[in-house]
Amino acid sequence: MTVPALATASPLRPAYDRVTEALPVLRISEGPGRPADEPGWVRADALAAGGAELDAYCAWDAEQIARDYGQEGRPDVVAAFALHRYAWPAAVLFTVPWFLLRRVPWLAPEDVAFHRGDYRMSVRTGAFSCLPDDPAAGDPRARVVPDEDALRAALRQAAADHLGPVLAAFGPRMRRGRRALWGSATDELVETLWYFGSLVGEEERAMAEAGLLFPGGTAPYSGGASFRELTGPAGERLTTRDRASCCMFYTLRPEDTCVTCPRTCDSDRVARLAAS
Repeated sequence: MTVPALATASPLRPAYDRVTEALPVLRISEGPGRPADEPGWVRADALAAGGAELDAYCAWDAEQIARDYGQEGRPDVVAAFALHRYAWPAAVLFTVPWFLLRRVPWLAPEDVAFHRGDYRMSVRTGAFSCLPDDPAAGDPRARVVPDEDALRAALRQAAADHLGPVLAAFGPRMRRGRRALWGSATDELVETLWYFGSLVGEEERAMAEAGLLFPGGTAPYSGGASFRELTGPAGERLTTRDRASCCMFYTLRPEDTCVTCPRTCDSDRVARLAAS
């Protein structure tokens, strides 16, 4: 198989390598060239443009839902699943370099391609934001910001610039308004950070960082990190969060909602978290 972007060293490479070490199913290649238009790949700008590329992309999820759950998904549910399939690995491109390296990539939709079958991301790397004491601050691509608050703002803006056009394309298909769409973006960014932190043994730090990144009221995003603790049957601490959006899985399996779903009550959360 042809690799669409040659792997060249960049200030982001250590973070993307760490992603694959911790989560081998997801591979990220990067380089200075345009992500490929080869079969199996779809660029984010093609999704944002709508039309045939977006139709084909959503058709994958319609077929997968029918195969896995023995029923057809509603069009809005299919679109919600399809958006998540792209937005989750796309969020990783932003959250993990920030979490590990304090570097924030600036990736336009045309800079990223996704391969559904191989679960790969191809990235055209370029500008990135970092702190003044970063060893990469002298790189000509670096956009140096003064402090951690400014770097968090850069992360929110960079991710919004990338995801915003994609959300706009999916919105009519999902029958969701602006607030709900940006709530889903908040969830993807927070939960990639939380999940990756758990994989590398830094869950507590990831949760704290997510809380600073999304304290609430950070437009255009809706909601915040929204972590909280519940008490288990033996007095143990159980961590949960309240998602700002719903993945719509309940339309396929009403009895099996996500543990962080707004529809899942605390008693059910405690039972399921304690059991796990």
